[in-house]
Amino acid sequence: MGYSCEDEHRLLVYEYMSRGSLENHLFRKSTLPLSWLTRMNIAIGAAKGLAFLHGSERPVIYRDFKTSNILLDSDYTAKLSDFGLAKDGPEGDKSHVSTRIMGTYGYAAPEYVMTGHLTARSDVYSFGVVLLELLTGRRSMDKKRPAGEQNLVEWAYPYLRDKRKLFQIVDPRLDGQYSVRGLQKAASLAYHCLSHNPKARPLMSDVVETLKPLQNMRDMANASSTYVPGSDVVESATKHVSLNGSNTRQLSARSVSKANERIPPSPIANEVAK
Repeated sequence: MGYSCEDEHRLLVYEYMSRGSLENHLFRKSTLPLSWLTRMNIAIGAAKGLAFLHGSERPVIYRDFKTSNILLDSDYTAKLSDFGLAKDGPEGDKSHVSTRIMGTYGYAAPEYVMTGHLTARSDVYSFGVVLLELLTGRRSMDKKRPAGEQNLVEWAYPYLRDKRKLFQIVDPRLDGQYSVRGLQKAASLAYHCLSHNPKARPLMSDVVETLKPLQNMRDMANASSTYVPGSDVVESATKHVSLNGSNTRQLSARSVSKANERIPPSPIANEVAK
């Protein structure tokens, strides 16, 4: 929004994000669980932010995409914060940027950790990790869990292509309130984003197009639930879960919304979603 520069005092002024970070909402037991619709809209908003950075005239690699850097306003609008590690993308014929390895373990792409080679596809991997956190309600790294479950990607990856077992990794706090088809498509997208082959990962513009239809899927896994379009709650036989109503439909990275509108639908998006 602005800045202040007086002598050695330099400040950046940001919009107040009253809901705090996505990390707090996903992992703090004291907070109400985010609904499926809200999670998907947050994923779309964050994806649009990365797509804008990657698609700008001078591409930028975010380099530290994680739940603690995704902030939410009162409407659960997702916005990216903390660009301290952001890096200009490769120019000309260069395929990557060579840089000192920084970021957060558990989110950083394996090729970047091993070689220091950074590309926009490194951000795509990190997005895949965050999408997996949204689906499972688990941290990317959690030493408190049993051996074999501490690394989220290693634990969950085998389930992502198995429709019969996929439900086993869904966040139990959702209590069955999720779209079955939406879950399958989101899991397939995460699978592609987390590929160890960077070139096999989709572009963030493709990710955005793949996620958009997930906002409208209402085939909830819990058959005892009923959805009322435009209402603020989902009623189940056991409890009421707040969805924040139509406001959740407006989730996007507002600061880059105009740029996002220029991202054309990609023919690859349908392939990624299969």
